[in-house]
Amino acid sequence: MKYEHKAVEPKWQEKWEEAGVFHAVNGSDKPKYYALIEFPYPSGQGLHVGHPRPYTALDVVARKRRLQGYNVLYPIGWDAFGLPTENYAIKNHVHPAEVTKQNIARFKKQIQSLGISFDWSREFSTTDPDYYKWTQWIFLQLFKKGLAYKKEMNVNWCTSCKCVLANEEVVNGVCERCGSEVVHKVKSQWMMKITEYAQRLIDDLDLVDYPERVKAQQKNWIGRSTGAEVDFTTSTGDKLTVYTTRPDTLYGATYMVVSPEHPYLEKWEDKLQNLDAVRAYQEQAAKKSDFERTELAKEKTGVKLEGVSAVNPLTGKEIPIFISDYVLVSYGTGAIMAVPAHDTRDWEFARKFDLPIIEVVQGGNVQEEAFTDCDTGVMVNSGIFDGLTVEDAKKKITEYLEQSGIGRSKVNYKLRDWVFSRQRYWGEPIPVVYCEKCGWVPLPESELPLKLPEVESYEPTDNGESPLAHMTDWVNTTCPHCGGPAKRETDTMPQWAGSSWYFLRYMDPHNSGAFASKEALDYWSPVDWYNGGMEHTTLHLLYSRFWHKFLFDQGLVPTPEPYQKRTSHGMILGENGEKMSKSRGNVVNPDEIVSEYGADTLRLYEMFIGDFEKAAPWSNAGIKGCRRFVERYWNLQNIISREKGVRKELEGVFHKTIKKVSEDTEILKFNTAIAALMTLMNAVSEKGDITKEELRLFTILLNPFAPHITEEMWALCGLGEGLVAQQTWPEYDEEKCKDDTVEIVVQVCGKVRSRLNVSADIQKDEAIAAAKADPKISAEIAGKTVVKEIYVPGKLVNIVAK
Repeated sequence: MKYEHKAVEPKWQEKWEEAGVFHAVNGSDKPKYYALIEFPYPSGQGLHVGHPRPYTALDVVARKRRLQGYNVLYPIGWDAFGLPTENYAIKNHVHPAEVTKQNIARFKKQIQSLGISFDWSREFSTTDPDYYKWTQWIFLQLFKKGLAYKKEMNVNWCTSCKCVLANEEVVNGVCERCGSEVVHKVKSQWMMKITEYAQRLIDDLDLVDYPERVKAQQKNWIGRSTGAEVDFTTSTGDKLTVYTTRPDTLYGATYMVVSPEHPYLEKWEDKLQNLDAVRAYQEQAAKKSDFERTELAKEKTGVKLEGVSAVNPLTGKEIPIFISDYVLVSYGTGAIMAVPAHDTRDWEFARKFDLPIIEVVQGGNVQEEAFTDCDTGVMVNSGIFDGLTVEDAKKKITEYLEQSGIGRSKVNYKLRDWVFSRQRYWGEPIPVVYCEKCGWVPLPESELPLKLPEVESYEPTDNGESPLAHMTDWVNTTCPHCGGPAKRETDTMPQWAGSSWYFLRYMDPHNSGAFASKEALDYWSPVDWYNGGMEHTTLHLLYSRFWHKFLFDQGLVPTPEPYQKRTSHGMILGENGEKMSKSRGNVVNPDEIVSEYGADTLRLYEMFIGDFEKAAPWSNAGIKGCRRFVERYWNLQNIISREKGVRKELEGVFHKTIKKVSEDTEILKFNTAIAALMTLMNAVSEKGDITKEELRLFTILLNPFAPHITEEMWALCGLGEGLVAQQTWPEYDEEKCKDDTVEIVVQVCGKVRSRLNVSADIQKDEAIAAAKADPKISAEIAGKTVVKEIYVPGKLVNIVAK
């Protein structure tokens, strides 16, 4: 009988939802398990076959956990605000809300066709006012605690999207979304003080089970360093403060560099004798991204500040000050001391502008064309500190700076505060108003949600304001504090806002009185297993950890970290080994695969394709191979034996398979778990028939990977009561997993000469005797004297003969 997946799969998807078998219960006698995938962004293009890989992987885990007796929460929702939808709406003259509705409907239909065991009763979108009410509420709590604030600052400006981008949204100098040029502008922006949590974001990585590469990315992005702040006196009487991780090299500082945006440049305007050149350079720098400016390989440029100089606080020598775009105002103090003998960029700059290069760490190996950076060595040309090691000099010079009042030890972070404003329509309105008398005033919580008004045009404005700025009836309001005239904030929140806390709303999605009840939060927290792409292990992971820590500090969530375990998956590439994209013409639509081969085949293939954490190319031959396995399983109903239980000759392979599938699923080795099921299939085929009990066990083990066909087989063959999804995961007996025989290697003088199958519990004397009796070995040692005999149990025999 042919397996008709087109009839079977929709039937069971409907039955599961009708029975609510995947609906989690808030509060239960069962242990809880919270599995989570990253919020999908429903684009107009729909899914390609790369999307189901993480959904299916966590679905295998979630289904297995239910079979193990857990109350499982495996939810789904939509991260639907943001630029892609708005840009599509502008291009096609459709309201973003309608675009979002259409995209969600398409994604939902595609995902449901895969049989993923999501709890659809908890579905929501970030664009639902009932959801973003609480995003706005959290913003207000941050605002009241001083962690959300307004600031004039230099920002990344996308010339095409006409909006501000966070540093993380600028990739290789262009907009991550549209690929257009990014320039710098000074704008008043809402900021999130994530830097307040920098050290805790590092320290609390010790509390979680993340891969080391993910922890490393988090730490590298935060960029903690220890050093000193040093005050340089300037000819204007101002103190120009720098941060350095190498206070030991202070004697080698022969010039200073300030960022083109440094505020002192405005203060010194009347002192600068070459102001026109300075202004021209500032204008050029504003057109470059941070990436371009800090690119190590680029040619160094700059302008000397004529009329202003500084004094090295240790040598007392006058040194020049330059502006150069390789110094960023957003890092450190926006000014650096330059030590060209021991820093590549400084050395290149000094060579170009003919500046002194003084070696202060012996072994710096200063040469005409290059030098070696020196983190170890002995101090030279450093006055009273000569002869000290680098590490000792760091401490002694920092102590001297502190005692002299010209410096202080300092811990610094590369992490910058989060730019939270977006000059777009399709985002959460920021729930504050500006009053000339009272300043920025939060809306009363009773007025939330502040809903987006209907607008005729979503086009960004030429002056960089949000399209909401044109909605005067909406903008003009009264101050909640004094009752006077006020204006609403017209910037909206970034897409990151709604995705920074969505996992909490899943715990209690229909609560109208709180973002989630204390009972639900206490029961479900933290997320037990969170899987997402490696591309989100800095941005989203950092932002959501920050929001969660803030809520923890306010006593609103019970754990300091949101996710106990985090894993990341590799992409599925096109058959040509390149990333799937429309432009490359290598996108594979999952709808077509489901239609031709079935969802179970697609699920099996996506889990069998290779190491889950690594990228893997799509293969049409591979998908056909998985379909053959599905059909072999289906045909087992034709060879059901009248015998009972698990037969002795198959007992070992069944227990090994249960162990292998159980263990490999927990460590993301889905491919080897499926390989074990294929081995079991071969063992059954060799036997020629299968008992109902053997088929029952096989069906439960296969169910998390291929849920539809296993439910059909269960019902058709009467393998048990209820659904497969409601059964109990089988257990294995360790003793029955052991092999009766093992293969051991036989070596002569360390070189492999033969292999033997022997009893698993064979003793040393018997193993050596069996090895010597082997014709290959006996011939090898004939006429020689055996000087040593080694046996490694279950592994090898090594005979040393001369």
